[in-house]
Amino acid sequence: MDKEISKLINKELARQNGTINLIASENYPSKEVLEALGSVFTSKYAEGYPGRRYYAGNSISDEIEELAKKRALKLYNLQPANWSVNVQPYSGSPANLAVYFALVPPGGKIMGLRLDMGGHLTHGHRVSATGKLWTQVPYGVDSKTEKIDYEALLKMAKRERPNIIVAGFTAYPRKINFQKFGEIASSAGALLMADVAHIAGLIAAGVHPSPFPYADVVTTTTHKTLRGPRAALIFSKKKWSEAIDKAVFPGLQGGPHLNQIAATAVALKEAKSADFKKYARQILRNAKALAAELKRLGWRIVSGGTENHLILVDVARRGLSGKSASDLLEGAGIIVNKNTIPYDKRLPTDPSGLRIGTPAMTTRGMKEREMIKIAELIDAVLLNKKPFAEIRKEVLELSKKFPLPY
Repeated sequence: MDKEISKLINKELARQNGTINLIASENYPSKEVLEALGSVFTSKYAEGYPGRRYYAGNSISDEIEELAKKRALKLYNLQPANWSVNVQPYSGSPANLAVYFALVPPGGKIMGLRLDMGGHLTHGHRVSATGKLWTQVPYGVDSKTEKIDYEALLKMAKRERPNIIVAGFTAYPRKINFQKFGEIASSAGALLMADVAHIAGLIAAGVHPSPFPYADVVTTTTHKTLRGPRAALIFSKKKWSEAIDKAVFPGLQGGPHLNQIAATAVALKEAKSADFKKYARQILRNAKALAAELKRLGWRIVSGGTENHLILVDVARRGLSGKSASDLLEGAGIIVNKNTIPYDKRLPTDPSGLRIGTPAMTTRGMKEREMIKIAELIDAVLLNKKPFAEIRKEVLELSKKFPLPY
């Protein structure tokens, strides 16, 4: 192997093994997922769809893709007569873009959660292609509760008449009421797209409400709570599937990454297991325990708590910025990310909050006891309660007790 690359891979392995990873959008896949990702499918070109390829030699590629599709529908208990799934998107952003290209006319309206209140760039934000090709109708959260106000959302939808409403987030710590979103979309004559990139694994395990009874389209990445490779899926009702397939290929992408699709198929099978359901339940217990202990230590938790895998912490209340807090924690071996909070008065590059998630460390086996300890370590770092070297040693000792799964 290339010695320089090998050295860097080993350095990254050591970094991961010696740190506490609390980034809400990261996770650790199984050895089996990694083996499929690095398999011989890396070298096969397969433009097109099963049975309709532009290259020869794809009979086994077709089997891989069909198996991934079958497992995806089975995981979410979807009937092939009513739902289709496209497993070719390279990642979440092009998956969302494909949906809009297929279903929203140029200049049409996308109603999505504001980026600074927990939404995603691809929900129509102006710096994204989705905000340049279409018009975003941004909705936010209530200034007092910091939760989605569904009545206000309904009024906005009826007034603006968007083409599509996006129910999804990257930094919203509460459950999404997909039933209400469905009713709102119906009342406004809009399609409903659920972007469940963060909570796909929780939905699969039955610990978060499902969007499928109410949505027209559901997009997700596969590497967050679903614990697969970096890839994406687009589920759609049958009436929209042909247009979406054409938007993915040839509209936006060339040949699919078959190694990604193979690794996704492995992850989808794993997510159907009893162990995965147990894991998902522990993610929620860990998030609640971490939030409760941080709150006890005097940190303001946005919206007062969490109902999923992530927590937003307001650090500005205690004289810190999100960037400085994130940098301090990284120096101690605790990895989080800076994040805006609702009605943030600071810039996104140096916001008022931190986003903290529990999926990765739950994968490594940590439970509530460790979450309480992590909260104490975060508090000690940010308020300078202990010598830095002592905290770093504690972090290293704790992380080494819960090794990586690969």
